Amino acid sequence: MDAYLPYVLCLVLFCIGIYAVISKRNIIKIIIGVIIAEYAVNLFLILVAYKAGGRSPIFSRTQEILPEAMVDPLPHALVLTSIVIGLATTAFLIALAVRLYGKYGTFDISRMRELRG
Repeated sequence: MDAYLPYVLCLVLFCIGIYAVISKRNIIKIIIGVIIAEYAVNLFLILVAYKAGGRSPIFSRTQEILPEAMVDPLPHALVLTSIVIGLATTAFLIALAVRLYGKYGTFDISRMRELRG
């Protein structure tokens, strides 16, 4: 069970983020929920690539590293891409929240539905 604990914690973190997105009415809390879910996915990808005693896949003339002892660099590249996409998504959501606050004067979604016009 100890080997699966980090994966379970990633799932719990992801569920917390999704819960915040679904249940909250405040736009700022929804944005924080999206960020938490994104970081949970990034953490999961890093955990998938982890190998106990693994070495980075950099070839060296001084040391012979067997391919079995190397970590997989693909999830790390995916995490780097995900961080950039997450930053752009977060910037867009914050800009959207600022515009909505400027128009409606509130961050509450249910209040914005009442103020249609």
